[in-house]
Amino acid sequence: MNAEQHICPLCESLETGIFHRDRYRDYYACKICGMVHVPFVYHLSADKQKHRYDLHHNDPSDKGYRRFLSKLVDPLVERLENGAEGLDYGSGPQPVLADMFSEKGYRMEIYDLYYAGNREVLTRQYDFLTCCETMEHFSEPKKEWEQFLAMVKKGGWIAIMTQMLEDTDDFARWHYINDETHVCFFSEKSFEWLGRKYGTEIIFESTSVVLCRV
Repeated sequence: MNAEQHICPLCESLETGIFHRDRYRDYYACKICGMVHVPFVYHLSADKQKHRYDLHHNDPSDKGYRRFLSKLVDPLVERLENGAEGLDYGSGPQPVLADMFSEKGYRMEIYDLYYAGNREVLTRQYDFLTCCETMEHFSEPKKEWEQFLAMVKKGGWIAIMTQMLEDTDDFARWHYINDETHVCFFSEKSFEWLGRKYGTEIIFESTSVVLCRV
């Protein structure tokens, strides 16, 4: 493996190459799954990541924030049966998304590495799993995705919100790369690859919301 290659953390291909460099870190693009990733050497320590997340202010009473989350909630609710049980993975310091589903009558569990670390909830299966603005932080996205699949019942749903890479020519000016905790940047090609690889249905609701039927 030469200096311009890194194993893709999603599809494990070596068909990657330098895509962009800025003053802080390098970015590599995968020719197979289309994901752009930041090599592990540039990832922040757990303490520094936690400090960054502590700065998030996700107020449950903020109507604008709830409208933002509804981009994931509404299309998923249209597909869920009454009484379905879900897990919000990466719930953050304020589990607003889980609360919104609970308000609609769905039973919810939450998990977050830093704020809700009860790993027992990861040993069960659910009718649906949500992951909102979290996948871009994964250092091992393949491992995390396979864990998601194991936690969702056959016929269930995985609902993802992450800003997808659309315009590679404008990457240097894309606001999403300014957050140093963002280390994986998915495109539609990335999710299409996941669908083919794991035999799941992929539905693009928008440029930031993807639904996966397991």
